[in-house]
Amino acid sequence: MRDVLSHPSRRTVRGALLATAVVVVSSLPGGQASAQPPANASDALKKYEELSHEAEKLNEQHLKAQEDLKAKQGELDKANGDLNTAKQDEDAFRGHVDLLTEASFEGARFNQLSALLVSDSQQDFLNRMSALGVLAADNSEAMGKLSAAVNKADEASGKAKEATDAAQKLLGEIDEKKKALDTQVNDARTQYNQLSAADRAKLGAGGDMSKILVPPGTAGKALEFALAQRGDAYVYGANGPDQWDCSSLMQKAYAAAGVSIPRTSGAQAGVGRSVSRAEVKAGDLIIYYSSQSHVAMAVDNVRAVHASTEGKPVLIADINSIGPISVIRRIE
Repeated sequence: MRDVLSHPSRRTVRGALLATAVVVVSSLPGGQASAQPPANASDALKKYEELSHEAEKLNEQHLKAQEDLKAKQGELDKANGDLNTAKQDEDAFRGHVDLLTEASFEGARFNQLSALLVSDSQQDFLNRMSALGVLAADNSEAMGKLSAAVNKADEASGKAKEATDAAQKLLGEIDEKKKALDTQVNDARTQYNQLSAADRAKLGAGGDMSKILVPPGTAGKALEFALAQRGDAYVYGANGPDQWDCSSLMQKAYAAAGVSIPRTSGAQAGVGRSVSRAEVKAGDLIIYYSSQSHVAMAVDNVRAVHASTEGKPVLIADINSIGPISVIRRIE
């Protein structure tokens, strides 16, 4: 981790836009949204930021679908495990029943009259009747267990099929969302290439790179990590160490402080506890837009650090200028 208190990073965004393909088929960090365009921005710049914002929302949707698939894969693995166990139980109980059935055919299963006829004495008769009772009880119990095992196997098989079908459906949705995301990102990049040098310079400005004191504790450690990434590039789906999207930066920042939070901005909107805008302090997560597609971390009650959008480095911005606030969460 770079030392924020003494030597903040002064890296600038690498190039106007990275030419690398968008990495969205692996475990992607969460969705995000660009800052509100300044009032004096050119029409081309406004258009670019609109397109970028839409791409970031699609990135969040694509990521959420992948998270859903992970959860569904877990359900499928459990269903398949339950099915395997149920089948093993079924085979074991079926074997027990087969042994009892075989014993019956070989004459071990007598009725009360036959037991009396073949008995040599009263005690022999009682012993045979006792054995018959045990055999009948064993057979009844084995049959009951076999029936239960068969039913459980059938139920597990049904759940496994449902989980498989759901996972396959999600795979199709992920593919569709990826195509939509790629198209939107390409549109935004095409628009970026049409920007003037002045507009590109405005986007790429690194903002406040001064030394910032952080509070003690978990929130301070997370903020220290986030501030150390100032100047790093924004890339859709990136997860560090020098390229980020908004939620991956937040996740890694809190991981550096020893706290695990989800990957997506939408999921991060549900962690910790809610605080009001007036209560905001360093380390709070500020989730933006009704779609909850962007997240920043409060530096204090006025400023926040965030990974904004392609063409912009990780930087500090006014909390209220980033976008409409959806919810503010305190993790510590």
